[in-house]
Amino acid sequence: MRAMGERIRVLIDGREFEIKKGTPLGEILKLAGVDGAIGGKVGNRILDLQTPLFEGGELKPIFKGDPESLEIMRHSLAHIMAQALKELYGTERVHLGVGPTTEEGFYYDVEVEGHTITEEDLPKIEEKMREIIRRDYPILRKELSREEAIRLFEDLKERYKIDIINRIPPDEVISVYQQGDFVDLCKGPHLPSTGEAGAFKLMSVSGAYWLGRSDQPQLTRIYGIAFWNEKDLEERLKFYEEAKKRDHRRLGRELEFFLIDEEVGPGLVIWLPRGAVYRRVLEDYWKEEHLRRGYHLVYTPHVGRSRLWERSGHLEYYRENMFPEMEMEGEGYFVKPMNCPFHIAIYKSKVRSYKELPLKLAELGTVYRYEMSGVLHGLLRVRGFTQDDAHIICTPDQVDDVIRETLDLALSMLKDFGFEDFRIYLSTKPEYATGTDEQWERAQNALRKAIEELGHDYEVDEGGGAFYGPKIDVKIKDALGRFWQCSTIQFDFNLPERFDMTYVGPDNRKHRPYMIHRAILGSIERFTGILLEHYGGLLPLWLSPTQVRVLPIADRHVEYAKRVFSELERAGFRVELDDREERLGAKIRDAELMKIPYVVVLGDKEVETGTVSVRGKREGNLGSMSLEEFIDMLRRKVESRE
Repeated sequence: MRAMGERIRVLIDGREFEIKKGTPLGEILKLAGVDGAIGGKVGNRILDLQTPLFEGGELKPIFKGDPESLEIMRHSLAHIMAQALKELYGTERVHLGVGPTTEEGFYYDVEVEGHTITEEDLPKIEEKMREIIRRDYPILRKELSREEAIRLFEDLKERYKIDIINRIPPDEVISVYQQGDFVDLCKGPHLPSTGEAGAFKLMSVSGAYWLGRSDQPQLTRIYGIAFWNEKDLEERLKFYEEAKKRDHRRLGRELEFFLIDEEVGPGLVIWLPRGAVYRRVLEDYWKEEHLRRGYHLVYTPHVGRSRLWERSGHLEYYRENMFPEMEMEGEGYFVKPMNCPFHIAIYKSKVRSYKELPLKLAELGTVYRYEMSGVLHGLLRVRGFTQDDAHIICTPDQVDDVIRETLDLALSMLKDFGFEDFRIYLSTKPEYATGTDEQWERAQNALRKAIEELGHDYEVDEGGGAFYGPKIDVKIKDALGRFWQCSTIQFDFNLPERFDMTYVGPDNRKHRPYMIHRAILGSIERFTGILLEHYGGLLPLWLSPTQVRVLPIADRHVEYAKRVFSELERAGFRVELDDREERLGAKIRDAELMKIPYVVVLGDKEVETGTVSVRGKREGNLGSMSLEEFIDMLRRKVESRE
């Protein structure tokens, strides 16, 4: 039992109150003369009005419209949806899993005996939810003993709730919330009543394994979004419509970029010819930029002996994300989930002097990670992907320059792809970490100094670093205002120790180097998905698989079209000739659907004057110009990466 009756001090709007420990938050706010709040925030915890307070500190009231208020409202909507399902399909047939909030709404994992929830069911569920909201049930909180909670959910035949209860630590409070006849296991927070819920929309359904494990039953996950008013909801729905048009999975299929074939295997990407051309251009650019910055390009195997992954620690900490072990000639092998151990092998292939450092090893290395099928998502979450990986090994004195150069390279390359808005995060030492305090201090200062010297704002994630080192993360903002995690610059104090990496210093003695993991795009696959959605499939000219399509209007224009095609090809552009016996309108429409940046239309006038009529996918009709003028325009755009 929690101690009651002791006094604690609470600060509300600059005023201090002494209250009895265990007083519900709503009573505390009433004592302070605060009206209209739906909850409060103490430290990082968001509490509803019924939750008792057992620790003092600053209490910030939460009102409708405050950012934190959405979490309270969305949590209640998850319960309202669960109650609606019970009423529609029968209390004993519906078994509830978990129902948390999300960034924009909520979901609930459910199992319905004898029925599979589909998107066709969503309007009916929505209507029942609105009915429950109109009933305006008070939402009541109650604490139970472990035995009471198990007995309650056994009576309700809620086997997944019992599983959750059995996983709750012995010293943790067990609470339930009730609205009408519906009761659910929950920590909260919740609204005072169902009638205070805002505007919502159920969006989709998907499969989700219980506890996220494939050996457990598969439930149905129902997603919803919610805001306080219809205007905000409608704006978000419009955003989703635009995002749907830009969905890289649809664009990838229409533009013939890539294929994911279930017979080959989920999460394994097949690049089609047009996608392969784009990828070659991207990779050539990546290699040129790295060679220009003093990197050495390397290639490493796709598999490695089990003992390699034992030494690196992957088998101890990462095995569940690795593909199963293979046995050959009595030895175990794994396909690689990361490139690090191979790059270390290159470093250790000979004795290294401080004069060779920093050594920058870069690889477009394909790695394989076992992701649950439920989280796979086009190119954004796959099982096999090519990481734009690099490892920089340097002396302690070189750390500042190396980090600054690395961050500058990352931001410079992302700008070349058209991204200008960045968010930079610095993650510092967690409670449990390897490496010395001096190493952490030097590394964190180098990361901080690089960001500041390059003139960027950043946020500090205190204690958010990995156990083996601090890091910088860079997120990019796309055309729809979404931020995507791309670049990472990560120190590693663990692997140099595990693999006994050394260099010979000017004192002729062995020293431990610093090692930095670094990815700029993250992976070719995921970055391609981001690019396709950012540009809506209309990639910048320099990246487009086909830059120009030549369209003769009639058969008599084909000979001239072939000459134009040859001149453009000779000038180094990726060009196609569409000399099919089709109407011009159909040819132009096909080029637009394939998001080809420029179309050259050739008819009698162009043949007679030796010109080309140009249509830009972005600019519209550019009129007639000489072929030389057109080529000069294309060159300028490619060179400036427009």
